[in-house]
Amino acid sequence: MELSHTQTYQQAPGFFKRLGVPDWIFAAVLLAGSLFALATYGSHMDVYEKAILVLAAPVFSALGWHWKPVRWLMPVVALLAFAAIALYGGDLEMAKQKFFLKYMLSSQSAILWMSTLFVFSTVFYWIGLAGRSDFGSSVGSKLCWAAVVLGWTGMMVRWYESYLIGADVGHIPVSNLYEVFILFSMITAMFYLYYEQHYKTRQLGPFVLLVIAAAVGFLLWYTVSREASDIQPLVPALQSWWMKIHVPANFIGYGTFSLAAMVGSAYLLKSYGYLADRLPALEVLDDVMYKSISVGFAFFTVATILGALWAAEAWGGYWSWDPKETWALIVWLNYAAWLHMRLMSGMRGRPAAWWALIGLVVTTFAFLGVNMFLSGLHSYGKL
Repeated sequence: MELSHTQTYQQAPGFFKRLGVPDWIFAAVLLAGSLFALATYGSHMDVYEKAILVLAAPVFSALGWHWKPVRWLMPVVALLAFAAIALYGGDLEMAKQKFFLKYMLSSQSAILWMSTLFVFSTVFYWIGLAGRSDFGSSVGSKLCWAAVVLGWTGMMVRWYESYLIGADVGHIPVSNLYEVFILFSMITAMFYLYYEQHYKTRQLGPFVLLVIAAAVGFLLWYTVSREASDIQPLVPALQSWWMKIHVPANFIGYGTFSLAAMVGSAYLLKSYGYLADRLPALEVLDDVMYKSISVGFAFFTVATILGALWAAEAWGGYWSWDPKETWALIVWLNYAAWLHMRLMSGMRGRPAAWWALIGLVVTTFAFLGVNMFLSGLHSYGKL
């Protein structure tokens, strides 16, 4: 006997009814933290920063309700970051004197550990795939999580360190290539880990971690050759609260587009008969590609709009056909066309996978190539 829509609705538990006591405790702690920060530091914030702080509690609560690992990730990162702050005691020189700061919890140390763990995670994921080893893949996943913890810890501590240098120097660590490569690695890894849990497969790890390992390789080269890890004062154009929301939104786009490309490469291998018995079903690969590009496109669209508003404030115009802006538009049009073909023409399979993979080339040039080969108003991001 078929149930009516009304009966089905009545039998399905509401979203809030599915939440347990731990969910509400998590939300209450976040709200208390936001209100404490607002009461303590609100006098130093403008109205936009206060709004972002207040909205952070419900946003991260919803994220923690939807994806449970966030509920332990956030407090662990907070504890490690506060431990580092306590060890500093307001003196940046402590990073050279105290063992745990020097070798573990200073921003540079934590980020180096993050880089190392991502590389080892890549190796173990490939061991798991090549040897059909659940143990290897499981170790790869745990190492990836450990890298995420230390990466976010390093970012939080770097934020604090910038204020130890000087109140006029302090800023959120998303202002140069060194910092955004860390952000890119973290965002890509977290989206992958979400899909790993959602689809209950670790067979995509070897592919997605390759692009993260490549980013880490560039990060290490950039650190050694250019002393990029040094914290520098912001140039005037970056001294804006727009940076706090434009850059993270932008790199959610870059990260998910890159993830989709690596999943596309796995799709192509399986569709041509390579590793066919070791990779998830083509339908799963196609679905991850589509969802990654959809999420990335949404955030990239928001980031482009925010960037135009920021440009109007900083340079007096919403759009100037600066190389970075032009290539951001090319990236946006590329994925708009991909989604249009998917939704309107039902594009699936190899054409979608090849397009996603080629899209990585376009995205990489917009992300890095523009900084290497072109100049313009975004020249502060040059290599």
